[in-house]
This record gives sequence, structure tokens and C-alpha cells, in this order.
Amino acid sequence: MCGRFTLLAEELEVLKSYGIEHRLEEYTPRYNIAPGQQVMSIINDGENNRAGYLTWGLVPFWAKDPSIGYKMINARSESAHEKPSFKRLLQRKRCLIIADSFYEWQKTDSGKQPLRISKEDRPFFAFAGLWDRWKTDDRELVTCTILMKEANEFMEPIHKRMPIILPQEDEAWWMKHEERDPNEIHDYLQSLQIPSLQAYPVSTYVNNARHEGPDCIKSIEAEN
Repeated sequence: MCGRFTLLAEELEVLKSYGIEHRLEEYTPRYNIAPGQQVMSIINDGENNRAGYLTWGLVPFWAKDPSIGYKMINARSESAHEKPSFKRLLQRKRCLIIADSFYEWQKTDSGKQPLRISKEDRPFFAFAGLWDRWKTDDRELVTCTILMKEANEFMEPIHKRMPIILPQEDEAWWMKHEERDPNEIHDYLQSLQIPSLQAYPVSTYVNNARHEGPDCIKSIEAEN
């Protein structure tokens, strides 16, 4: 699963690339974004792209308890079009979740080694995300999940699953504000070729979700 990622990119650079003029409140570069936290997301409202924060961990509108979100940080793209929790979101609640790298833990003889994984050709990118709004009389949550698929050739030695990173040229299509056939979305996701990635090992410092700062992304190769 994808359980941690980063966003260190300049805010204005990200917003400009999606044609967004308004600044985000309290934008802060993040070295260790974890489930339950706020993530920078972009949606289209039918006329314009809008940037804001969603809570990572999907709470469907019908949920009785919002704690379900911690179990729904990821969604399986292979079956999402068949699951009630995700099928209607594939139809018209698609979003971009902005990141510039993600972490994965590779099993080794000495334990699990965290790796920082990024794109080779772009300083930031977008995960394929789904979002929903959950309400009670006195509370509202707007949450999201990251779609996953089987690992590609690069990722397979690291982990059997990986988050779906959208090609830049498909991002506008993905979040376009129109209803789509979930089967069409399914076929697109399964045929998608994940772009070239690169990875390097980092310290187990990143294992603790409370840890933040440059030490999370420091290469331990440089120390050896």
C-alpha cells in the first residue's frame, strides 16, 4: 500500500501548472505525510480547477463512524468499479493528490528498508485519487483515497503494489467534472503505463509518522 509520501515542491509552481491563481492557506512543505493528515488535492468544478486540502483516508458519505477512513487510505483499482464504496466516486468524484515522492518499505534480510521513490522527469506529480464528503448535523469531513495497482517492473522488487501516478497529459481528463462509466475508468487504469521512477534508501527515521524534516529524505547511501 501507499502509506506515506512527501510534497516539497514550491506552492506557486504547483498551482501555476494547473492554472490556479489563489494561494492555499498555510501551505507548508511536508517530508512525511501520513494517513489522517491533510493532503494537497486538485479538483475541477465544471469550470475551473480548484486546489485545497482533503483528509487522507476515505470516509464514504454513508459511513456510521469516520474512523473507517484509516482503513481506506488506498483503493484497489482492479475492483474499485465493482465496490459500492468506490464505484460512484469513479463516476464523478475523481481528484488529483499532489506529491513529489512516496515511501515504500522493501523487505531485506536485515529487516524492512524504507525507500524514497520519485519520478525521473518531473519535480512533482499527481496520484489518481477519489474523494467524498461525509456529514452529520455538527460535523463535516472531505476525505480522499489513493488508487493502487500491481507493481510495474521497477517497483516489483520493492513491493507488489504501487500507487497510480497519472501521466501529466491525462491529469485534466482524470479530474474533468463529468460523469463517466466506471468500467471505462477501470479499463483506463489497468492499461496505464506507470512513468519511469527512481529510488534511494533513507533512514528508518521516517518510520515514525510524527517525524518531519529533511532527515526523512536523507539518503543513507551517502553515509556508507
